[in-house]
Amino acid sequence: MNRTTIVFIGILTSVLSACATKPPEPVVDFAPDYDFGQQQTIAFYALSGEVTGNNPADLTDFQRDRIDEALQDALEAKGFVFVATTADADLLLSWHLNLMDKTDVKTYNNSSYGMSAGYGRYNRYAMYNCYNCMNQTDVRVSEYTQGTFIIDMIDPNENASVWRSVTQSKLKEETIRDQAALNVAANRVLAAFPQATASP
Repeated sequence: MNRTTIVFIGILTSVLSACATKPPEPVVDFAPDYDFGQQQTIAFYALSGEVTGNNPADLTDFQRDRIDEALQDALEAKGFVFVATTADADLLLSWHLNLMDKTDVKTYNNSSYGMSAGYGRYNRYAMYNCYNCMNQTDVRVSEYTQGTFIIDMIDPNENASVWRSVTQSKLKEETIRDQAALNVAANRVLAAFPQATASP
């Protein structure tokens, strides 16, 4: 399977989809003087869905659709309305995925005790003595894909990002088929985005 098929899904559910550990918290920043309370409608930015990195193969249309659906569901739950035309939107949503192949090298020192019937001052027939102690180095190398998923909310009038969420993790392949898992992860990465203000 193409490495790109493990996309952002791993980020969202890990994410960036860790099974046993808590997913990383997204890093959020925003324009402090921007009034988010006036925004009601959102559309996808025309250039949303870019993939970069040292493994930047294109996503398929259905992979992008899964990501878009997860993000849209998360924002609709906050009271926003998605529109098809960017001219009708108060905000534009753009997401960007960076995929990097990484190598993780870990070194472990293990002590090994040799066995002999050596003579010792306090133990006449010691079976183990420190003259036979040896340090063995165990090196473990693992390769993985690290994904960085970036969401920008863009003000269409200023053509500038006013809110950003970034999350990063090792990617896992099995979550690509699980739309429900993507929805849960999208809620996590968008949790800090303000609720839509009800229309008068």
